Amino acid sequence: MKNPQDLRRFPINENFFEQVYNLVRQIPFGKVSTYGSIAKALGSASSSRMVGYALTCAAGTEIPCHRVVNRFGALTGRLHFGSPNLMRQLLEAEGIGFKPDGTVDMEKHFHDFQKTEKLPR
Repeated sequence: MKNPQDLRRFPINENFFEQVYNLVRQIPFGKVSTYGSIAKALGSASSSRMVGYALTCAAGTEIPCHRVVNRFGALTGRLHFGSPNLMRQLLEAEGIGFKPDGTVDMEKHFHDFQKTEKLPR
């Protein structure tokens, strides 16, 4: 994929991207979710990569993209924040703790959409 921005030009993707953004806005302060958890909450469990593309397109907006990490808690989206350390700094400012290997402590900070009441998309 040369330019994820090009994906928004397709109506089906634009709708999916907006659904992703609506869910990401619902991740509570001090919590993180994963690309896969968001895809599953949208009823498209195999679309975690598309969730990543959507968040790449949203870099620099008010959408709290920094709250989305990979399934291991790694900050795979960190390079889309202008500074490789900014994503971690934003998470730490919310009180999110990290393990010695640099991954988010998912046991403490994971927001599972499946365990919360059904939220509007």
